[in-house]
Amino acid sequence: MFRELVARLTQPAPEPLPEADVPHALAALLVRVAKSDQVYRVEEIARIDRSLAARFGLDPVAAAKLRAEAERLDHELPETDRFAAVLRDCVPYAERLGILEALREVMMADGVAASEQQAAVAAIEAALGIAEYDSAALRDSARSIP
Repeated sequence: MFRELVARLTQPAPEPLPEADVPHALAALLVRVAKSDQVYRVEEIARIDRSLAARFGLDPVAAAKLRAEAERLDHELPETDRFAAVLRDCVPYAERLGILEALREVMMADGVAASEQQAAVAAIEAALGIAEYDSAALRDSARSIP
């Protein structure tokens, strides 16, 4: 027992969590949607990385690093509203609609929209302040794309 105590006290401090800025907040929400059905698939990870790379002009390695940091944030900070608030306060409404599209793309990345993922997207959508008519219009336009 004494050895365990000494080992814990001499371990380096864990790396601090990154700030919940716009890139980290978005990445954390994308990860949260992907993991909400308790199955985190390669297709979802790839979709997250592509979304982050496209939105923030990142190369594949930087996008994967951002996603990895977001996975830590998702694990350590369970409050979805905290991440959504960063986006709601810092991102214009039209861009938040694009964020909603990215969340839905992650939800569908593995070809299955699990009920848990649908609920997660709906909660984030509300927290982002997306109007229902805009959400419905996005859903309708997504259905019309072949």
